[in-house]
Amino acid sequence: MTSDKGKISIELDANEGYEKLDLYNRENVKKLSRHYKGILDIIGEDVDREGLSKTPERVAKSIQFLTHGYLLDPVGILNSAKFKEDYREMVIVKDIEIYSLCEHHMIPFIGKAHVAYIPNGYITGLSKIARVVDAFSRRLQVQERLTKQIKDCIQDTLKPLGVAVVIEAQHLCMMMRGVQKQNSVTTTSDFTGAFRKEETRQEFIHLIGTRLH
Repeated sequence: MTSDKGKISIELDANEGYEKLDLYNRENVKKLSRHYKGILDIIGEDVDREGLSKTPERVAKSIQFLTHGYLLDPVGILNSAKFKEDYREMVIVKDIEIYSLCEHHMIPFIGKAHVAYIPNGYITGLSKIARVVDAFSRRLQVQERLTKQIKDCIQDTLKPLGVAVVIEAQHLCMMMRGVQKQNSVTTTSDFTGAFRKEETRQEFIHLIGTRLH
């Protein structure tokens, strides 16, 4: 299967007997592989040894998957399942997994996003909220901007009475290098409209901290 922005390749490994789904552009794989091979050489590795012979190509495919959010249209995602509905209470999708790359060191940060909105005539499919989070997180990011981008996209597209976004994440750039603090968690939040009211915001904070299942 192909698209204008990239190529989806379904590879069947005859030896292992399983299907693997990869998202990548073949021309970019070739270009990136050359650069990654040079990096391995610079750090002192033998790029021709068995364990590394295919690593440049693997990493080239991997980085395209890890940043495939650039190929996604978050506004289009929301509009693809936008419905008129007379519902004006809080809609929350919480514990959405986040896997992103810090743009400063290109080291992962991982965590969860909690997203809520209060409809004003329109709702969207629940899975679309998670897909919007994915579309923005699968890019080179900082957590602060990621939080704001998710909020702005939902607010501008659905025009709800308010949007709330809270992200909790652990940054491997703080854990593996630099300050090396293993248990640190970074929390960011952003609110619009009704969620700027203390009572509504506190209800949201209470609900995302409560286990109802």
